[in-house]
Amino acid sequence: MGEGLFQPLHLILIIGIILLIFGTSKFSALGKGLGEGIRNFKASMKEGEEPKKEKTEEEKKS
Repeated sequence: MGEGLFQPLHLILIIGIILLIFGTSKFSALGKGLGEGIRNFKASMKEGEEPKKEKTEEEKKS
């Protein structure tokens, strides 16, 4: 039943319906917001890794 649910043609059809319902301005704003969210997530992941690297460098000096 779930085989081939997300084939390329289905995805294009879903995107087309979304464009008809919300219009291009809302669709582009959604894409922009999604892109910013991903960038913020990546930046926060990098910030979380930096203190670990500093600690290991400090431990090497000790």
